[in-house]
Amino acid sequence: MSVALMWEARAAEGRGEELLAWVREQDLPARPLRREVLRAPGERVLVITWWDAAYDDSLPELPEPAVGLVARAVHRWRFESVEG
Repeated sequence: MSVALMWEARAAEGRGEELLAWVREQDLPARPLRREVLRAPGERVLVITWWDAAYDDSLPELPEPAVGLVARAVHRWRFESVEG
């Protein structure tokens, strides 16, 4: 089964590039099948990682950024692949 973890944060005012750099520096203790980093207006950063795992498996996730780097708590979602 394929599972995607989504991690999304909104940077504090004027700190979008810093948040993006912070995300790129984060290593996970295991390597996902794929990892993609995206950004959007409003200084938002999105990270999607894909894993060959069951939906409820314990998987490594990015941590919370330092206080002051983000405007609100990080949003996290988990999805499973649906084929056919």
